[in-house]
Amino acid sequence: MIEPEAPRASLRAIVGKAALFLGLVAVFGVGTWAAIEFTVDDAYITFRYSENLADGHGPVWNVGADPVEGFTNFGWMLLFSLFAALDWHLDAVAKVVSAVIGVVTAGMLVRHGYRFGSWPAAVVAATAFVVFLPTYFHVAAGLETMAFAAVVLRASVVGLDAVEKRRVRVWEPPLLVVVAGMLRPEGVLVAAIPLALWLWQQRRDRAAWFWTGLAAAVGLGYFGWRWSFYGHPLPNTFYVKFGDVDAGLRWIEDTAVVMGPLVSLTGVLLVPRATRRWGALLLAVVAATYVTYALSGPTMDYLHRFAYHAFPVICLGAGLGVSVIARRIGGNAVIQRTLAAATGVLAVGWIGLWGVLSDQLPLIANYGVDLQRAHVAIGKALAESDVDERHRSVAVHDAGAIPYFSGWETVDYIGLNDEAIAHGADPTAVVRQARPTMIVVRAYGPYVPQNAYGLRVVEATAGYEYVGRVQMRDGYWLNLFVLPEWADPVATAVERHATYAQATYDPGRYELTIDRWVDRLATRLGGG
Repeated sequence: MIEPEAPRASLRAIVGKAALFLGLVAVFGVGTWAAIEFTVDDAYITFRYSENLADGHGPVWNVGADPVEGFTNFGWMLLFSLFAALDWHLDAVAKVVSAVIGVVTAGMLVRHGYRFGSWPAAVVAATAFVVFLPTYFHVAAGLETMAFAAVVLRASVVGLDAVEKRRVRVWEPPLLVVVAGMLRPEGVLVAAIPLALWLWQQRRDRAAWFWTGLAAAVGLGYFGWRWSFYGHPLPNTFYVKFGDVDAGLRWIEDTAVVMGPLVSLTGVLLVPRATRRWGALLLAVVAATYVTYALSGPTMDYLHRFAYHAFPVICLGAGLGVSVIARRIGGNAVIQRTLAAATGVLAVGWIGLWGVLSDQLPLIANYGVDLQRAHVAIGKALAESDVDERHRSVAVHDAGAIPYFSGWETVDYIGLNDEAIAHGADPTAVVRQARPTMIVVRAYGPYVPQNAYGLRVVEATAGYEYVGRVQMRDGYWLNLFVLPEWADPVATAVERHATYAQATYDPGRYELTIDRWVDRLATRLGGG
């Protein structure tokens, strides 16, 4: 006999989840609106490869040159080559795609927090995700961060289902390994943990082995093609970044402070026998995600970008941990609810507070408009300058917006998109040999530095004409050196575009403050 209250309880659960989700979507919408101006310079590196692929040149940095893999998000680049072929605005599309994925991620946290835990678990997991302010800057950035984090979360949920011996689509665990590995190389290691758990349980299932074998064949085929096409087994960025142990230790310390409480709550799952395997799985996924960054000392780790890859998993684990804590305290429902509420509020409050207090927030909150009035303006100026096609070449340190908007052949003297420099060549020698029409040199004040990212400036710019500087923000200037025969057309174009951009984007304001960001939000809110 069916209890009459069961349907109503089910309906209450559905209505409750829907109400929670709609509330989260509202918060998510406000956060995305507030951060929408932000696009990180690195995103334009990916977009340049996407456009070259869409134009039929292949995934290359400089058309006609030896291919170099200056990105770590092949799947993201491939996806955006489709949008580039449609001549869509890649920056805007990236924001929309990431926002949709972010909403789906919040929905997964609500659904699976409730399914594996309780209402407190769902509320804590999803709320922690949406109150963390960096979430919205990762949505807006233009990179694969949100997509990769969502795939890692989905793989973890599939792993939890496998632990509980629930039905798992036979093709999904292998597919998630392929997708994760295409989005980021370390994704193979991360998604392989749930796959291995599931495959062990299904070791007598031929279909499971078929799909796993197919995924392995696709992955090995992709790896072999990459190695053959680019000439190296790993992306070029690996050779530039990997091995900075000191930076890795600092990254661990910073991550531990911010994510530590949520990770600790995930660790609570190890205590009860019933949830011990959940905790082991989730912590293993987090460890596999973070080990690469701990060893490499990641650069451009703005607002915990790399730690964010496992952030939704930690949110889910923390929510489930809160549920476990509540249920371990006797049978008093009042005490259980009170403890769950207090623990949840502390966990959510901690992550929300650290998102707001990040010392990088003033820089990142203003980064988008600052990039527009410096790098983007210079890139657009070069594209429109009266320079012969054969001489359209530039050497830069920030190899994103300037190469992308200019379309000029580019020497990336940091080495991310230069194979020789990545493998130890002297940046000055490489630039001197290339003899680009323009050299851009970063300075932390209104002066010309002696050295910039290994480039010996006086030696590298010998024979060039200094045509001026463009300010990005307080403490950040771009000095421009141009070959004498092209100095006038380049200087004229840069002056026109830079003057317009400086007057359009936060005119006269260069300070790194939250107030500057808030003032822009107020202007936008008022329709200005």
